[in-house]
Amino acid sequence: MAAPSQPQKATYDVIVIGAGIQGSFTAYHLAQRHKDTLLLEQFLLPHSRGSSHGQSRIIRSAYPQEYYSRMMPESFRLWQQLEAETSTTVYRQTGLVVLGPEGEPELEACRKSLGLDQVLDAVALAQRFPGFRLQAGQVAVVDNTAGVLFADRALRAVQEVFRRHGGTLRDGEKVLRIEPGATVTVTTTAGVYKAPRLIITAGPWTGAFVEQLGLRLPLQPLRIDVCYWREKQPGSAGLGSVSPCFLTLGLSQAPHGIYGLPSLEYPGLMKVCHHHGSPTDPEKRDQISPSAPRPDIAVLSSFISSYLPGLETQPAVRETCLYTNTPDEDFILDRHPKFSNIIIGAGFSGHGFKLAPVVGKLLCELSLGEEPSYDMAHFAITRFPGVLGAA
Repeated sequence: MAAPSQPQKATYDVIVIGAGIQGSFTAYHLAQRHKDTLLLEQFLLPHSRGSSHGQSRIIRSAYPQEYYSRMMPESFRLWQQLEAETSTTVYRQTGLVVLGPEGEPELEACRKSLGLDQVLDAVALAQRFPGFRLQAGQVAVVDNTAGVLFADRALRAVQEVFRRHGGTLRDGEKVLRIEPGATVTVTTTAGVYKAPRLIITAGPWTGAFVEQLGLRLPLQPLRIDVCYWREKQPGSAGLGSVSPCFLTLGLSQAPHGIYGLPSLEYPGLMKVCHHHGSPTDPEKRDQISPSAPRPDIAVLSSFISSYLPGLETQPAVRETCLYTNTPDEDFILDRHPKFSNIIIGAGFSGHGFKLAPVVGKLLCELSLGEEPSYDMAHFAITRFPGVLGAA
């Protein structure tokens, strides 16, 4: 970050707005390509106002969508590269169990993405992982490569390498205005910057930025309850720090899915969350009454009593996070339809963190006018009709 006495430079090769994990990895790749890059963050770092904070995220090879599972080997490799570059551990292998009805299409797709021939029934799962209880007609797929990413530590590590390669990170600077053109002008609360390329990775604030540029993207910020649940008897539930992560697919009582991580952040507390939340304005995320109904917690309590009977059915700790989703829950990774030197990365929440090294590489390639490393059809803005209006 720039020291107060440092002369404020005005022109760069690329400007990236938003220093969450996606923007930070994008800037990391650009700096490694020797591009003079400015990474702007509206809040003072570190902060918990967006979607990249917290101590843990799941990383997994199992994916129902083949276009994501194809990216995961490179993503694992780039995370390992980051660990080597910073001598920091950001990944812990725990394994993952994917729970769902037998024959459920997405569960079957996960099994195929792992190259597995078998699944575990209720008896086999309980023998291997005593803390989990399946219902009749349900099975589990095990992803042994999966584990936990230490999110806060990972974000700091990416930003450290970015600065080490000559990148400029300015936090506490809110972007006020974007003026498109052959040279894009970005005005913040602290200065005016120019660059021939701009990348917007501003999480729940992305929609407001691109509206300035005549683009109405169907991005929905959601306020998510991040809950931690205590074991009824310490050590008895088989859900301690050595237990696997889990996620559900196709359960009728949790149509949006539920996921969980072992007790790494708070000793003795397992992180279990509903992959859904309440629509919110990112500027007003904390303006909620403590007595307001929390339907997602009721869903989680019901799930825990059935599937994780060793846990208490009310959360011991409750935090919040912001998700930003598209209607189909796939990412947006594309050029602005009218201003090709402005690149947009959005809609990552709930499953984007693990893929950030590859997402950053793709956004870097798009900004430099290169052929992207992967098929981008699923991430195109044009899949949403009528998004381009008058700037």
